[in-house]
Amino acid sequence: GPGHAGGPIAFSDLGYVPPDGGWGWAVVFGASISVGFAYTFPKGIAIFFKEIQDFFGTSYSEIAWVSSITLATTYGAGPISSILVNRYGSRPVVMLGGLLCGIGMVSAAFCTSILQLYICVGFITGFGLALNLQPSVIIIGKYFLKRRPIANGLAMAGSPVMLCTLAPLNQFLFDNFGWRGSFLILGAVLLNCCVAGALFRPIGVAKESVKKEMIEEEKEAPKEEVTKVSIEMSNPAYPPAETKEEEEEEKGCCEKINRYLDFSLFKHRGFLIYLIGNVLMFLGFFAPIVFLAPYAKHIGIDEYSAAFLLSILAIVDMIARPATGIIANSKWVRPRIQYFFSFAIAFNGACHLLCPLASGYTGLVIYSIFFGLAFGMVCAMLFETLMDLVGAAQFTSAVGLVTIVECCTILLGPPIGGTLIDTFGDYKYMFIKCGAVMVLAGTFLFIMNYYNYHMLAKEEKERKAKEEDPKIVRTENEGRSNWNKETQQDGPELEPLKDEREGLKTEVNGTNEV
Repeated sequence: GPGHAGGPIAFSDLGYVPPDGGWGWAVVFGASISVGFAYTFPKGIAIFFKEIQDFFGTSYSEIAWVSSITLATTYGAGPISSILVNRYGSRPVVMLGGLLCGIGMVSAAFCTSILQLYICVGFITGFGLALNLQPSVIIIGKYFLKRRPIANGLAMAGSPVMLCTLAPLNQFLFDNFGWRGSFLILGAVLLNCCVAGALFRPIGVAKESVKKEMIEEEKEAPKEEVTKVSIEMSNPAYPPAETKEEEEEEKGCCEKINRYLDFSLFKHRGFLIYLIGNVLMFLGFFAPIVFLAPYAKHIGIDEYSAAFLLSILAIVDMIARPATGIIANSKWVRPRIQYFFSFAIAFNGACHLLCPLASGYTGLVIYSIFFGLAFGMVCAMLFETLMDLVGAAQFTSAVGLVTIVECCTILLGPPIGGTLIDTFGDYKYMFIKCGAVMVLAGTFLFIMNYYNYHMLAKEEKERKAKEEDPKIVRTENEGRSNWNKETQQDGPELEPLKDEREGLKTEVNGTNEV
């Protein structure tokens, strides 16, 4: 919304003031579990691939598709997740997601062909993880405003912690129970997402009750006032009550979807900048992690040391995420958080560009430390910067639309890297490609956000100038006094609605001017 050009950002477009703590911390804890599972699970099952491959007698690439399908479903189902959250709220969606994950993994334990694994692990568990990821990130924006970067950093810190625990746990299960037993147990472990989801207590103005009250008000009030209320409410979120039934029938499928998924975001300048920058960035984001251990072995480092590199990366990542959140929350960085994000991406790219210079094991350890730091910085701010650009009210739709577009590039990244390695027989071209793409994305985001901040400041000035125009101010005040009169007649039950309207009004000023 407005106020982002500079100055403190204590502005809510939600129609209420987020508590910034209290139960919010329980929500952050739950979110870190959900997000942790959603991000690390597709990576974590790679340990079982070798045995599954021998069991079904398939090629390695056929097995690797299990991870790819899971990832693709997790990201591709983003919009479905957003629509469900807009419709039912975060809590039931996450609990359903946990159930699906559990069902998927338990049924995977009884699979007799690779195709069944694709369906059970790839689609069912993948979809369950999608229903875990989005709502967890969305609910943080509803509980936090002033401390939101810290909350986001802490929630995202769930995934490196999970990675450090899941990998050894999987190895232990695998040694003791084989892959079928492990899948059964993992199914039970994933049911913990339901517990995490139960923590997501709904918050904010209950829209349904407001609508009911409105209709009752209209029954009691005289006709003139009805039209007045309807006109005031004839804003897309609240169709006037009389015309509602007719509209429902006329409405096409598109409009129904648009009510739960806001496609007007594609006209939003900040959103488009974020989207293009991120799509570019994800081409080089995951490949280096996938190929770090194989690269170490390729140089001639033993398997345990190679695996240890990933542990170093995860531990640094774990510390980096909350730290980034705290830095991003400081009054110097918060108004310019987009620049900090661009820097983190470019820093990431620089690490990859320098990686081929690392000759021995020490070089790779140094690379892992810096890569962990850079990776953690980007992850901690991934959703924070999007909330900062579109505001918490539109964030639900934004996150769904972003993930489905990113889905393609996330899937393409590692295969392109793999092709480069196969073609040249050397890993350095893959690192150079990832580095170049990420430096490019960082630079793009930096320049475009500079332009965006500049335009926002200009629009803010124009709006202030408009507001200072005496004629406009007078009609505003008249409108306000009328509204106050009405409120006094109607009594307290319209109060939440008034807040909603104020929120909506500021939002219209802030975001839709593009």
